[in-house]
Amino acid sequence: MNTLQIELGDRSYPVMVGNGLLHQPDVWRPYIPDTPLVVLSNDRVAPLYLDTLLAALPQREVHTLVFPDGEAEKSLHNFERAITFLADHGIRRDACLVALGGGVIGDLCGFVAASWMRGIRFVQFPTTLLAQVDASVGGKTAINIPAGKNLVGAFHQPSLVVADTATLRTLDRREYLAGLAEIVKCGAIRDADFLHIMSSGREALLQGDPDYLVDIVTRAVSNKAQVVAEDEFEAGVRAMLNFGHSFGHAIETHTNYRGYLHGEAVSIGMVMAAHLSEIRGVCPAGTAQRLLTILQGLDLPVTIPPGIRSEELLGLMKLDKKNTSQTRRLVLLKSLGEAFIDTDSSRDEILDAIEACRQPGNQDL
Repeated sequence: MNTLQIELGDRSYPVMVGNGLLHQPDVWRPYIPDTPLVVLSNDRVAPLYLDTLLAALPQREVHTLVFPDGEAEKSLHNFERAITFLADHGIRRDACLVALGGGVIGDLCGFVAASWMRGIRFVQFPTTLLAQVDASVGGKTAINIPAGKNLVGAFHQPSLVVADTATLRTLDRREYLAGLAEIVKCGAIRDADFLHIMSSGREALLQGDPDYLVDIVTRAVSNKAQVVAEDEFEAGVRAMLNFGHSFGHAIETHTNYRGYLHGEAVSIGMVMAAHLSEIRGVCPAGTAQRLLTILQGLDLPVTIPPGIRSEELLGLMKLDKKNTSQTRRLVLLKSLGEAFIDTDSSRDEILDAIEACRQPGNQDL
């Protein structure tokens, strides 16, 4: 097991990464307060791991609320359902929420925790690769609305993250591969050596060995921890973690959060951003192809979905959270392993980057 500390002063917390941690409660139970607990999960994860978690918390007052699975469930409706549940059960400020699931449950649970009585504690038990390497760490919580992804939310740090890589064995293949996109992103923006490690260990990564993943998840979390400690509220360098996300979120919004998993959309978005970097002349020629090759090698999508007009995608990007009222801000590459914030990309350059990711014969209808 590896333990990292997210250094944020009085909001600091540990992230534990290990194979089989759910079955090792003596390691993490001391970090969970002896107060009423409310576990939020979904109907795919709860049948697999909820009983194990509850068995590790004997003689505790524990309430459970289970949602349907899927990105579309990260909604105002389910936020209202959750806070109504807390009210009906008399949950007070000393309680603690527990997120047992992937990024959707973690984001929803965190936003509920941030909102209930102006903020209560919550802990994360992420069960998807994407959540373990990214979504569970850093305190970004949110829900989606029709106008865009994660537009309603808050910064609210968990008090503990427990990433059990053994839970990834029950992750379906598509979800697992989608999580790999966030690991590639980590290497693309600040850790070129990590890209080499992933490329050389491609087969082991695709096989998803839990012990091997302990080191991979730990390195990804370590990278994110450094960024979050430097810029908790995304005033500067933390925006780099959104590489590929401006394009990716627009793809997710266009498909009503049902056509593509988050990591799949980010994979396509990273290639678009790399193409834009080349079009802008800020990175070496061939950078986009190198990144595309890495992503394709991990069985991730790299081309724009059929039926999406480039103009429509650009329009959806207007509400990206990194933008200001006057400026469109995108994360581009100087090279693989070094990113920066760009505010000078023109409308035509962005459209060209989107078109560069269109499959041959897939016209912009």
